[in-house]
Amino acid sequence: MSASHRLRKLLTTTAAALLLSVAGAGLAAPASGATAGTAPSTVQQVRAAPAFYAGGLWVLYQTNATVHVNLTQDSAGNLFGTVSSGDTVGTLEAGGAVDGERIYFTVQWNHGPRGRYTGVRGADHRLSGTTHDLNNPASQANWFTQRMF
Repeated sequence: MSASHRLRKLLTTTAAALLLSVAGAGLAAPASGATAGTAPSTVQQVRAAPAFYAGGLWVLYQTNATVHVNLTQDSAGNLFGTVSSGDTVGTLEAGGAVDGERIYFTVQWNHGPRGRYTGVRGADHRLSGTTHDLNNPASQANWFTQRMF
């Protein structure tokens, strides 16, 4: 485990512990007369700072297709953009991001399927992962990039 990975893990664990200690009262059972639905959400998922920039034009090679990607990425790692494969086009749904060394996004394709892409940046700085159709989870493929990130 690299020093930067250990530091990120320590910072994430520390942040989670701090959130839990501050929010401790919010995690207790509701007081009499209060309902469980009125308790505020006290713990949010802590996302790692993006370790790479995935914006720009690049190609994702799936085991069943070649996908041309056109993304923008904000400073928090959130992803926005479009993709195409032949005459088929798609738009990224909200919620895609670069999270540390990981990337994930969902594509709404114009012909119906919703593809969920998850991957990681390897030691060679290339991305690889899997995708599956959220409407038909049995439909899956592996993917990789030749571009380095």
